Amino acid sequence: MQEIQSNAVLPAGSARLEKRNLSYKRKQQLFIYGSLFIPLLFFAAVRIIPIFYSFNVSFREWNILSDGVRPFVGLDNYIELFQDEVFHKALKNTLIYVGVGVPGQLIVGLAVALLLQQITVLRGWFRTIYFIPYMTSIIAVSWVFRWVLIPNGAANGLLTQLGFAKQLFLNSPDQAIYLITGVMIWQILGFQMLIFVTGLQGIPQLYYEAADIDGAGRWQKFWRITLPLLNPTIVFSLVIATITYLQTFTQVKNMSSAGSGGPLNSTKSLVLYIYDLGFKHHKMGLAAAATVILFIVIMGLSLLQLKFVSKKVEY
Repeated sequence: MQEIQSNAVLPAGSARLEKRNLSYKRKQQLFIYGSLFIPLLFFAAVRIIPIFYSFNVSFREWNILSDGVRPFVGLDNYIELFQDEVFHKALKNTLIYVGVGVPGQLIVGLAVALLLQQITVLRGWFRTIYFIPYMTSIIAVSWVFRWVLIPNGAANGLLTQLGFAKQLFLNSPDQAIYLITGVMIWQILGFQMLIFVTGLQGIPQLYYEAADIDGAGRWQKFWRITLPLLNPTIVFSLVIATITYLQTFTQVKNMSSAGSGGPLNSTKSLVLYIYDLGFKHHKMGLAAAATVILFIVIMGLSLLQLKFVSKKVEY
């Protein structure tokens, strides 16, 4: 009788335990979905909704100083943009920032990361030194370099002492854009270095040991092992860097002549052009149209990079 009673109790106890487990799992799932939904809601509020709102504004004659009448004008804003020489110049300058800054950032960052991997003494100290500029205010860095590159600044003083002629630097239409790009590369170098160091540490040493046994040299190991296995890291850095340089604004605003992308619009970026349209000339319709174009360029380049640069890597 005791065995029968104990056997009869077990099913009821296991049912209660199973019910308790289901209740716990349900609460756990609610917590997980709730934790995911709140950031998603915030992201939609500050990112997704403004994007669609910008599309609406781009099809209207939207002057923030008007009396509230914002008529629908269709593609007129886009047509006016493509007829504006300043827009063409800003778009060209932005592509120069990308074309010079992205390869420069990746090459220098990878070179520094490879050098840091070769040292064992004070490695953490060197990493910290290289990372400090990235943590420094962009505005502060921009103004320091602007003071260094003024006609009577430290750079021209050094050139004079070495027997060279003074340079216009930021006042030169030919030099300014490349100097600003160089400052951006220097400041982002620490972040890029850290990304590549992380990628290098994820490569198994077994491959290098096998290559040593086969008699492979440094360049062979770099091209056959390091570079292919760094592909995911390179793709990530490439996409992030491209988006960063397409959105160049703060450095140009603080380093260019009068903060307007000078001289002669030679440094004006597309984001600075959008800023001037919206907040200087109060033409929000045109600014929104330029923003939509920038969004399409960023999305298109990112998708192309993910498609053609990404390669399957097997460890």
